[in-house]
Amino acid sequence: MHKIVSFVVLTALAGSLALAYPAHAAAKKQAVSQATVKEAPLRAHLAFLASDAVEGRGTGQRGGELTVTYLETQALAAGLKPANGASFRQPVKIAGVRALPQQSNVGIVAGGQALPLQFGADWVWGPGDAKADHALDAEMVFVGYGISAAEEGWDDFKGLDAKGKVLVMMVNDPAPTAAEPKRFNGAGLTYYGRWTYKLEEAARQGAAGVLLIHTDASASYGWSVVQNSWANAERFQLAEGELGAGFEGWMTDATARKLFAAAGQDLDKLRAAAEDKNFKPVVLNARVKGEARAAVRTLNEFNVAGVVPGTDPKLKDEVVIYSAHWDHMGKQGEQGDTIFNGAVDNASGTAALLAMAQEAVRNPAKRSQMFLWVAAEEQGLLGSAAYASKPLWPIEKTAANLNLDSLNFVGLAKDVNVPGSERTDLGAMAAATAKSMGLQIAPVKPDLAGGYFRSDHFSFAKAGVPAFSVGAGHSWVKDVEANDAKQKAYRARYHQVSDEYDPSWDLAGMVQQAQFTLNLGRAVADAPKMPAWKAGDAFGKGRTAAK
Repeated sequence: MHKIVSFVVLTALAGSLALAYPAHAAAKKQAVSQATVKEAPLRAHLAFLASDAVEGRGTGQRGGELTVTYLETQALAAGLKPANGASFRQPVKIAGVRALPQQSNVGIVAGGQALPLQFGADWVWGPGDAKADHALDAEMVFVGYGISAAEEGWDDFKGLDAKGKVLVMMVNDPAPTAAEPKRFNGAGLTYYGRWTYKLEEAARQGAAGVLLIHTDASASYGWSVVQNSWANAERFQLAEGELGAGFEGWMTDATARKLFAAAGQDLDKLRAAAEDKNFKPVVLNARVKGEARAAVRTLNEFNVAGVVPGTDPKLKDEVVIYSAHWDHMGKQGEQGDTIFNGAVDNASGTAALLAMAQEAVRNPAKRSQMFLWVAAEEQGLLGSAAYASKPLWPIEKTAANLNLDSLNFVGLAKDVNVPGSERTDLGAMAAATAKSMGLQIAPVKPDLAGGYFRSDHFSFAKAGVPAFSVGAGHSWVKDVEANDAKQKAYRARYHQVSDEYDPSWDLAGMVQQAQFTLNLGRAVADAPKMPAWKAGDAFGKGRTAAK
């Protein structure tokens, strides 16, 4: 009965929003675009998507199912065309993984002696290939940062056949030097420094496993973050396509020191040696031995995608993609407030795309435009990665991806944040769009924590598509001190049950951010040619600037 009532409520709200759309048709048009994003539908979508009714939009949970149903209903109501044949849904096959240390006997033997290791406190591990059982008797090799980057003249795997071995790696990337102040982006983090890259590279090298050495400084967070993700909760990964190594995990710095000392090595000296491009892998007198077991379940999630066909006979075969992740952290726990509503992160972006889509339908561009709501971002960009591996529109005909994640709920801003746009022609186009709207571009800051690599646009960037996330501004039109305080206060609500929708929010800034994104997308969609990457900045097989 509960499911029937929820579906009726969901369908009724969908219908009410659809009927409400025409009421805004006579709204005053902005000079920069005939497609004018309106606050009323955005607020209505936001209020519902952040409500307890969808239970935090959790991956593999009932709330996620309701969210997908809502999105495809609203995409149809807005007039979008299904992007996957006759369906708005794109299946994303996901594996849920939870390590079973009590049923395992895996450990590390160094210098002939078994190290006393406690799962959670000293190290964490699990499968990266969605398989439940792994038998290990693997030699351990220290490979420094675990980076293979031809453009930097860097290879930490020189002469190493990694097949059947467990690789030990440092997190982050090599620090700049006086002689090479800009190597690996200087003070900023490159993707080579992200722990996700390390796991991917270990799999590419054919390793049996990989263990990352954690420090607060190199990871930019404490060991408790690793514990919560790897030891205290189910982790999710793609269940098909390019999978990880069979054994993946982390160890504390203290554990690494014990390991290296028992193996007859000085960890500090090896760390120093790994800062040089001439570093070579060091075989450790240590092995990972035993059985590692995990509980693995497979589930189907869905991306939701709809299209506004282009008007130009030739350019309509190319597409601009607007994206936002619909998922959050769902229901967790047994007592008190158990729903992580995720109002800002990312009911805001999800709602904005719906409001943008209804306007794009009314005002189509020369190129086609896709509105894509991706699944399982909070689990590691899984939905966008799945899309990039099996795109609904050819990657080579995808002009750009503009992503929205956590929008401005504070108030109207004088600026807009476009970090990463400078890597491509989108930077200049974003500046022109901002100028046409009377906005400034927020100054570019060094990407110390690798933020560019942590949102769904990066899945497109790795596939070669010019892409970035449009961020909220920080220079307020009015009430500067009060708005600064509101924005600062949100940090304590991030990924907490307190990230809830407040009807008193001034959504003028959210509408502004959505309008900028739609205007920029329209500029890309109407441009004579598709944008390109700056020379030396392309990921994957990205097209570089035309000569």
